[in-house]
Amino acid sequence: MRRIFIFGATSAIAEATARRFAVNGNSFFLTARDGNKLEALADDLRVRGATKAATAVADALDFDRHQDLVNAAVEALGGLDTVLIAHGTLPDQKSCEESFEATRRAFEINALGGMSLMTHVANRFEAQGFGTIAVLSSVAGDRGRQSNYAYGAAKGALSIFMQGLRSRLHRRGVHVLTIKPGWVNTPMTAAFRKGILWSSPQKIAAGIYTAIENKKDVVYLPWFWSPIMRVIRALPESIFKRMRL
Repeated sequence: MRRIFIFGATSAIAEATARRFAVNGNSFFLTARDGNKLEALADDLRVRGATKAATAVADALDFDRHQDLVNAAVEALGGLDTVLIAHGTLPDQKSCEESFEATRRAFEINALGGMSLMTHVANRFEAQGFGTIAVLSSVAGDRGRQSNYAYGAAKGALSIFMQGLRSRLHRRGVHVLTIKPGWVNTPMTAAFRKGILWSSPQKIAAGIYTAIENKKDVVYLPWFWSPIMRVIRALPESIFKRMRL
């Protein structure tokens, strides 16, 4: 059975993923900012089959507390072998263009918070010689688009960080998974018009579960975002900069 630490556990994708793992009798240490939502999720996971579901209120920007959270997860679960980092926000691009403070906050939430947590988890997993680190990045990090380049830059930095971390930990038997969802219908994207390329949190969760179990390095979810982003990455800059994306 897995002993799973989920940071940002009350996000739509994280909740759906936790439910997918709960049916196998795994145990959980759940963290997020809203204590009431955390307790409701923990109760739900126990009903679905989770052996244990402990909780702790936490913030991605409370960097000084991240090591303590990892230690608390180990103590609560009697060890740790799987970590899912799933927090993040979608910043307003116009605000980021007008204010570096907005850009910095977007970068801290969407990149530095995950990097901090990964550093502490990586050191523990490297020492013990096993474990899985799975982190939600985004297809937005594959190329800077004028409509969301502040968010994309943060996710791009996160993905590159994980690429190096994966190379570092591979020889130590530690699995590092970069998850790149496309457009997902969640509260974070409630204001967006939805089309055929949009997916549900449940569909993304199924892909995350499979990728963790099969020890994938990078996964685009749903699968069709892989060829889409391959084309977008291949476009010459002289063409790409003229596109309204």
